[in-house]
Amino acid sequence: MATTLSKKATPGSGGSRPTGPARWLLPAAVIIVFLLIAGPLGGVGGKLSEIQRNDNAAYLPEGAEATQVLNETTSFELESTPAILVYTRKDGATLTKEDQRIITVQAVHLFEPLNNFLAAPPIGAVVTQPYGKGAYILLLFIGSDPNTIRPHIDDLRAGLADEPGYNLAIGGPAAAQTDLIEVYGRISLLLLGVTAAVVLLILIAVYRSPILPFLVISVAGIGLGMADGLAYLMAKGGVFTVSGQVQGILDVLVLGAGTDYALLLASRYREELRRTKDKYRAMRTAWRASVEPIAASGGTVILAVLCLTVSGLPATRSLGPIAAIGIGFAVISMLVLLPAALMLLGRAAFWPFRPMVEKVPSERHLNHGPWARVAAFVGRKPRQVWAVVLLILLVMTLGTLRLEAHGIPRTGGFLIDAQSVAGEKVLEANFPDASGTPTVITGNADKINEMTAAVKGIPNVTKIEPYLDPLAKFDARNAGKPPPPPVVHNGRIRLDITMDLPADSSAAEDRVRQIRAAEHAIAGADARVGGYTATNVDAQDTAARDRTIVIPLVLLLVFGILVALLRSVVAPLLLVGTVLLSYAATMGICGIFFRDIFLFQGSESSFPMYAFVFLVALGVDYNIFLMTRVREEVAVVGHRAGTLRGLTVTGGVITSAGVVVASTFAALSVIPLVYLAELAFAVGFGVLLDTFIVRTLLVPALTLDVGRKMWWPSRLQDAEP
Repeated sequence: MATTLSKKATPGSGGSRPTGPARWLLPAAVIIVFLLIAGPLGGVGGKLSEIQRNDNAAYLPEGAEATQVLNETTSFELESTPAILVYTRKDGATLTKEDQRIITVQAVHLFEPLNNFLAAPPIGAVVTQPYGKGAYILLLFIGSDPNTIRPHIDDLRAGLADEPGYNLAIGGPAAAQTDLIEVYGRISLLLLGVTAAVVLLILIAVYRSPILPFLVISVAGIGLGMADGLAYLMAKGGVFTVSGQVQGILDVLVLGAGTDYALLLASRYREELRRTKDKYRAMRTAWRASVEPIAASGGTVILAVLCLTVSGLPATRSLGPIAAIGIGFAVISMLVLLPAALMLLGRAAFWPFRPMVEKVPSERHLNHGPWARVAAFVGRKPRQVWAVVLLILLVMTLGTLRLEAHGIPRTGGFLIDAQSVAGEKVLEANFPDASGTPTVITGNADKINEMTAAVKGIPNVTKIEPYLDPLAKFDARNAGKPPPPPVVHNGRIRLDITMDLPADSSAAEDRVRQIRAAEHAIAGADARVGGYTATNVDAQDTAARDRTIVIPLVLLLVFGILVALLRSVVAPLLLVGTVLLSYAATMGICGIFFRDIFLFQGSESSFPMYAFVFLVALGVDYNIFLMTRVREEVAVVGHRAGTLRGLTVTGGVITSAGVVVASTFAALSVIPLVYLAELAFAVGFGVLLDTFIVRTLLVPALTLDVGRKMWWPSRLQDAEP
């Protein structure tokens, strides 16, 4: 069929439009090609959870002393993960010799099927001293892969339920990792469902349309599927590892950011539909106006999260490229697939409130509605507004004194009654000497006496034992012979140090630092100190080092993007300053809520950096959305009028976007882990603070008070006042 083209329609007119397929063929073709690419990627993306790594290797600081010790101890024994079974009598009575015998006999039958999976014979039953209320048996499972160890922990738990007369629980890293895998496995689909439902409800409330919300969430879902697919292929190829927490963050980040970009584009499209009947022309105008802030926003987040690749923690480092992939696909989906779909749907996308052509569409809402009133309020006394807001934010930062980011104890890491937590609590009550998680020292064998003597004077050290071959020790004990000599490998020896402190306590970490100082001072020993507590110390030190590198790098990149986008130096400096202040205020509120209201037992050492990266990247988003529109309006109507107009016309869409991101990150709290709950609260609160206070009041008030110098050195500094 021949295509007949009519004369060109003018904006705002009802001029004739093409009646043939030429105009809808292009968006239709874009959709088809996009889906042909997205389909295969989304198909493999469903397998991403199958290759998650939640073992110690994903969280150990590379090159740290504890990691070196872990690698060296494989020369003495197989790599192993401890599980600790603890027994108490159901009647609460003191354990007797007969109880110890019964427990040992029961354990022999219980552990017999596990012999091929243990790095050494079971140790115990060891009875609590001096009270005798509990007994423990230590199992060392070969390897550190939780997926391999999990079936054995599950079998043990099933077997323990049948033991009469005793309460039994399993603690230790093996049990905690098993519970962690179960949490991630059960919650991943729930997280996606809750996040999608939250986004849908917000979009329906904003647009009062049953069509556009489902379109946006579908496009965002396609983008997430593509991100999952590429992440799977790269992780499968060994480029990086994916942990459960990284995948959870990826899900909410893509859905939240993607919806933000969709809101910006759809809002501008609806605005242009009020100017012209031509839906294709409206999309061209809306796309050209939206592509720069969306690309700049996405680029800011991508560059910010890529800064995490300099981290010394594998899990943190892998989050950088994975999150960047997710944001990249969110931007592509919203700038390619969504515009094509909106062009085909046109005004029907906003049904039943279809935007119709207005005589003066750009002026109709400028003097009416809540955002016009907010703009008028800021415009009356801008200096007083920013001074009061600044004072409030500074007071909020005082709460940072309550924030403790030194790690979360194993008993405080879950928000549910995990079985491993119950086991750890029983262990703490009966065995405060951190049994099963000793501090390990390796050094030159000829310095064993000096190495031993250096530790003896340190408080809380209760036992110092050279490493003995477990099989030889087991045989010697059964034969009534003296213990075998210490194992020496390549001239190196190992000492196991037991302390009467919980292994994940700050007091134990202080003692490890003392032990290191004492051992490092021994000339010729080449001593290294590792173990569970030392790993926590190194993780904290690595996180502190990461912050000194990542935070300045993120700020520098964000500042550069803002300079390029706004063609100004003054405005980016002020915007970065407001985001930093917002972050500090958020950390202050987190310190108060985490410690005094939620009663959390601490925060992970990497929490401040994660929160900074996401809050700065996402907080700058709203400043970008606001200030690009302000810059556009200033060029037309002058600095003061343009600032207030920019605030008015972007108020609704930016607020909606902020609520979407805050809500999607809040959905992370369905994963019952304290770490993710804290990150969800921090990002959610921080984004809302940016949306309703910083972007709404502080930034516009500063822009008005600084005046045209805000745009120095661009030509806008010469705009009308």
